[in-house]
Amino acid sequence: MLPPQRRLASCIFLFHGAPMPRVIPPAEFQSENTAKLARSLLGKVLVRTTKAGRTEYIITEVEAYHTEKDLACHAAKGRTRRTEVLYQPGGRWYVYLCYGIHEMLNLVTGPAEHPAAVLIRGVDGIVGPGRLTKRLEIGRALNGMSAVPKSGLHLEDHGLVVAKHRVKTGPRVGIDYAGEVWAAKPWRFQYEHSPAVVGRDR
Repeated sequence: MLPPQRRLASCIFLFHGAPMPRVIPPAEFQSENTAKLARSLLGKVLVRTTKAGRTEYIITEVEAYHTEKDLACHAAKGRTRRTEVLYQPGGRWYVYLCYGIHEMLNLVTGPAEHPAAVLIRGVDGIVGPGRLTKRLEIGRALNGMSAVPKSGLHLEDHGLVVAKHRVKTGPRVGIDYAGEVWAAKPWRFQYEHSPAVVGRDR
């Protein structure tokens, strides 16, 4: 019988053998199809490493923000000191302060000069981007850093495949200011009625 944690995870994912965890290199986040890449992040593992140790969380909710033409994307206002990181090659972190309170974690995607990013809205056991960064002690010190183990925050593929019927697609949250067309884009991806999987410490 599978241990409790593994049993619970199997309710959400289809397992194909037991491959070794693989660090996902930044180069794999340089697709221009932001929405497809955002969807592919479901089931990947966000790994946070601090002096206290290593913690792993399965990504369960994301939103795509696609270039300057997307009026909900920060790049819509052009290239600024704040958005400069969005114009860099994908595979680095974009962390910004929202409403002067919450740090928001984004993964920059696409090739250089293609400003796009994926907001990490939730992981197993943590719902909400502000709660996520607070729990994982993620701040703007990570802004612009590559998503590699050395930075203390990276992504891994543990061979987990998300069942299609578990994914709910809908409009992004809190972007009415972007106008009807962009506010309605179905670029938010999350599990539907999926149980939480407790974050795992090593």
